[in-house]
Amino acid sequence: MKYNPDIHHRRSIRLKGHDYSQAGAYFLTVCARRRECLFGEITDGNMALNKAGEIVADEWVKSGEIRDEIELDEWVVMPNHIHGIIMINGPGRGDRPVAPKSTFAPAIPVAPAIPVLPKSPVIPATPGPRPKSIGALLAGFKSAAAKRVNQIRNTPGKLWQRNYYEHIIRNENELNRIRRYIINNPKNWNLDRENPDAHATHEPSVSYDAAP
Repeated sequence: MKYNPDIHHRRSIRLKGHDYSQAGAYFLTVCARRRECLFGEITDGNMALNKAGEIVADEWVKSGEIRDEIELDEWVVMPNHIHGIIMINGPGRGDRPVAPKSTFAPAIPVAPAIPVLPKSPVIPATPGPRPKSIGALLAGFKSAAAKRVNQIRNTPGKLWQRNYYEHIIRNENELNRIRRYIINNPKNWNLDRENPDAHATHEPSVSYDAAP
C-alpha cells in the first residue's frame, strides 16, 4: 500500500545480550543527517510533509508490509526524523498483533502475544544486523528512502544519521505513553529535542515519560 496521508500518518543503544529479532514491542527514532529539516514543516501543530517526507512515509509503510514478522504501530514523520513503534512476532507465531497504522488512531492495549521484557543495562550497538532484526529492518528502510529522496533532490550522499535510537517497550502502560508521545509530537515540536530551533530558545525537551 502506497503512503496515504489520510490513513497513515535513536544513537543506537542496545541491551547487552538481547536478541533484537525476538518477539517484542520497540520504539524507534531515525534522524536525518545533521538533523536537517528535509521532510516538511510543522504548521499550527500539524506535520505537513513535502515530497521527501511522503517518500519517507511511503517506505516506512512498505517496511511493515513486506515483512511478515513486523507489524507497524503508531508512527509519525517529523521535519528531520521519524518515530515509530514496531511489533516483532516470534518465530512460528501464526497470529500477528493487532495494531493501528494511523498516527491518529486511538491507543489500544498491546496484544497478549507481546512479552513484557525485563530491564537490562544498555551498551553501544554492534555492527552487522541479523536477518529479521530491527537493524535489518532499518537498514532496508533507510537505504530505500535515501535512494528515492536523493533522486528527487538530485543530491547523492547520505540522508540519515548512521545510528538510531531504540527503546524496548516493557508493558502496556509504557506502550500507551509512547503512543501518546508520537501522536502529540507535531504539537510539541517547539519543545522537541530534535528541533534545532528549540535549543536556541532553551526550551525543555518533551519526553514520552511525561504525564499525559
